[in-house]
Amino acid sequence: MLPVRRNNQTWVPDIFNDFFDTTWMDRPKATCPAINVLETADSYQLELAAPGMTKEHFDVHLDDDGDLVIRMEKKVDEKEEAKKGHYLRREFSYTQFQQTMLLPDDALRESISAKVENGVLTVTIPKVKKVEVEKAKRQIEIK
Repeated sequence: MLPVRRNNQTWVPDIFNDFFDTTWMDRPKATCPAINVLETADSYQLELAAPGMTKEHFDVHLDDDGDLVIRMEKKVDEKEEAKKGHYLRREFSYTQFQQTMLLPDDALRESISAKVENGVLTVTIPKVKKVEVEKAKRQIEIK
């Protein structure tokens, strides 16, 4: 499990700079996939580069604190290890990755969805819809 540091900064954009700046983490032989974060009027979208991965390699859930946890694990296939010869250098696949991200206050946690397509895990985090209350406009009778 990789360490994650928490802070009291605003969610966008500083938290992503903090979480995805990996220079402060000591992770020998670890690979951190590239992550894009897109904000629209209705949602946040996280895109995680995961070439060669399928939905079976991922676990996406909310932890006890309501934080988003993305876990990816791909075990080396024994058939591949049985190849005649040996690797002189092997950087071809991810082995394990876990990232915990604080969600913003306007995240609709009950409606978060995820999908894997073309080597990219996309997690969609809808925003709570703000309903504008129509102001009561009426004429006041003067007596």
